[in-house]
Amino acid sequence: MLDLERHPMPIDAGKLLAGLPAPWRGFLEDWHRSLRSGNYPETTRYNYLLAAAQLARYLQDRAESAPDTSEAAHDPTAVARAHVEEFQAWMVETRSPATALNKHKALQQFFKWLALDEEIDRSPMERVRQPKTPQKLIPIMRDDDTKRILDTCRGRAFVDRRDEAIIRLLYNTGARLSEVANLHVDDVSLADTDTVRYHGKGAKDRRVRLGPKTARAMSRYLRTRAQHKGTLLAELWLADRGIRALGANGIKLMLKRRGQRAGVANVHAHRWRHNFAHEWKRAGGDTGDLMLLLGWTSDDMPRHYGASAAAERAQESQSRVGIGERA
Repeated sequence: MLDLERHPMPIDAGKLLAGLPAPWRGFLEDWHRSLRSGNYPETTRYNYLLAAAQLARYLQDRAESAPDTSEAAHDPTAVARAHVEEFQAWMVETRSPATALNKHKALQQFFKWLALDEEIDRSPMERVRQPKTPQKLIPIMRDDDTKRILDTCRGRAFVDRRDEAIIRLLYNTGARLSEVANLHVDDVSLADTDTVRYHGKGAKDRRVRLGPKTARAMSRYLRTRAQHKGTLLAELWLADRGIRALGANGIKLMLKRRGQRAGVANVHAHRWRHNFAHEWKRAGGDTGDLMLLLGWTSDDMPRHYGASAAAERAQESQSRVGIGERA
């Protein structure tokens, strides 16, 4: 039986693809069916379909002024390299290089599927270069800033206990916002192991251990939660009022409010994820273990996370090694 609390409702492909020519719509509906059978995550499927639909609508808008796009605007099997490059350039100009890169990756998958399905001889993406994106260094969340934010949660009120538990989970485990937001009560094990089970990207579960302060904050929250009107809900995090869960967007807003109250700018969950990677590397932790703890499968991720503090780690290593100080 499908757990609708854990798995979102299916994507409304009809709404997403509304207004597209029949060939585009038919191919994208078939592709979506293929993605579902491959157990691709809901957000991935949505982003893939959105990118292809945006390309189709871009070509439709240009069909009158650029006759060479009319066939591609009607049928995706007629899309050529030049069409994709024009769309990608338009995305860079009207959105951002990062958005254009995401569209590029999604379209790679769509045309690869068309080629595998023998609808086209070769993908028009074969020689389309990925847009270069400037590397954004996300600043880590320093311990002093985290302490100031946690200080705003001092109190016995439900929201104080809940917010402290959420912030300590992010700080202590480096989890993604979606992973923390999607926790259920039965994902928490405090009786014997002091662990939580995260449901990561690609349907990959992992269990991580909690530190003493985080386990205590979770225990205090669960005791307070037991008195809440929504105590019978499966979701771990509850909204302050009513009988409803607190979702990812609610947690985002909470972190922003706590940050403003503490006088800490740009408070968001990902900064603690970067901090976790930085502190792990700083302590000489194994990269493979870090990948397991944070739910990564790509070797690029450890290099990216904590990059903003890489110079600090290098300077600490330089002082420790003591090159040029032995004579």
